[in-house]
Amino acid sequence: MFKHLYFTIFALFGMTTIANAQSDLAQEVGIIFGPITFQSDFGQRHNFDTNVGNTGFGVGIVHFINFSANNNRESFFTEHFKVRSELSFNTTTLNHFGGFLDTSTNKFAISQLRAMSGKSTLLNLGAQLEFSPFMKIHDFENTPGGFSPYFSVGFLATYYSTKISSTMGELGLPATTFPKYLTPSDGHQYGFSSENGVALAATAGVGFHLKLTQMSDVMFETRFQAFSSDWIDGLNPNKDLYKENKSNDWQVWFNVGYIYYLEF
Repeated sequence: MFKHLYFTIFALFGMTTIANAQSDLAQEVGIIFGPITFQSDFGQRHNFDTNVGNTGFGVGIVHFINFSANNNRESFFTEHFKVRSELSFNTTTLNHFGGFLDTSTNKFAISQLRAMSGKSTLLNLGAQLEFSPFMKIHDFENTPGGFSPYFSVGFLATYYSTKISSTMGELGLPATTFPKYLTPSDGHQYGFSSENGVALAATAGVGFHLKLTQMSDVMFETRFQAFSSDWIDGLNPNKDLYKENKSNDWQVWFNVGYIYYLEF
C-alpha cells in the first residue's frame, strides 16, 4: 500500500542530491499555509453552504530547485521553470449541507444526515513543476517588488486517515444511518468507512511570487488536488446506484507562503 509513498520519497531525495551536486543550481525553502475547501460525498457539490461549511486548514514545507541561479547557459527552461517538492498536512471536518436537507420533508432522514460527520486528515508528499511564463527568473530575482505569475502541475502521494461517526449512535444500523450508506460499495460492507490508506493525487495550480528582498519572496496560490480514491472523506456510496456520487474526492487549497533563498 505504501509503494507510491516510498517511490515519491526516493524521487525527491534523488532530486535534492542532484541539486547539491550541481554548482549551477540553487535551492529555496519556504512554508505555505491557508484554508482548504473539500469537495466530497458530504453535502451537495457546487453548493455554497457545503463549500463554506466543509472548509479545513493546511500547512506545508516547500523546497525549490532553481535552475537559473548562477547559470551562464541561459535557456527557456532554466529561466522559466522550477521544480518544487512539498511535504504538507491538512485536516477538514465534514458535514452534510444543502440539497436534500433543504428540500426533503422526511424529517427522520434529515436528522440522520445532520447527525453524521467526518474528519479527514491528509499528509501529502510529492513534486510539482512550476512555470513562470511572463518574467525570466533572473529578472525577477533582481527586481525588488517584482511580480511573477506562475502555473504548476504535479503529483502527490497522500496518506489519509478518515473517521466517520454519528451523534445518533453506531453507524451501520437502519436507525442511525441514511439508507444509501447501508449499501455495500467498492469492496466495503457499507458506503462509509473509517480507515487509513494511501492514494495518489494530481495537482494543478495558479499563483504568483512577489519579491520582498534579494533573498526572499512571498507567494499566493490557488491549487486544485484530485485524488485517485473516493474514500478520502470516508464516504463512497455505491456508484452503480447513486450516480450523483460518481466523482472522486477533490479539494482546493488557497495558500500563502514565505520563500527564502538558500543560495543565489
